[in-house]
Amino acid sequence: MNLKPRRHEDPEINMVSLIDVVLMLVIFFMLSASFTGEGRLRIRLPQATSVPIERSTDAGLVVTVTASGTYLVNHRELVNASPDTLRRAIEQVAPAKRDVPVNLRADGRATHQSVVTAMDVLGQLGFTQLNFITTHDAAGPAP
Repeated sequence: MNLKPRRHEDPEINMVSLIDVVLMLVIFFMLSASFTGEGRLRIRLPQATSVPIERSTDAGLVVTVTASGTYLVNHRELVNASPDTLRRAIEQVAPAKRDVPVNLRADGRATHQSVVTAMDVLGQLGFTQLNFITTHDAAGPAP
């Protein structure tokens, strides 16, 4: 008796399902990847060219950031520029209600970190309304 099979079949790998999976992975990664070059973005900061018409007689809380990075709360300079000192000064001056608007005055040469630190402290204290004070540029926007 001859028990050997007469036909010898070569094993095959079905490539169609493998191609489908790889194609789906490529599509997924293409859709989820962001191709923005953030290091190459040129940002032009906005300039204020008009003064608001409504003016409040009560100045409320005014936090000023100087060019050197120091803080003033209601025109009183703080002893240092740490966030804890700023927090304590605001807590002493601020009213009990945290829904009053806060005016933030920042020098144009102040570092971005100093302004963000002031905004962070105000947000942690519960202030929700923040106004940025600008001056009217009579010459118009710079080119």
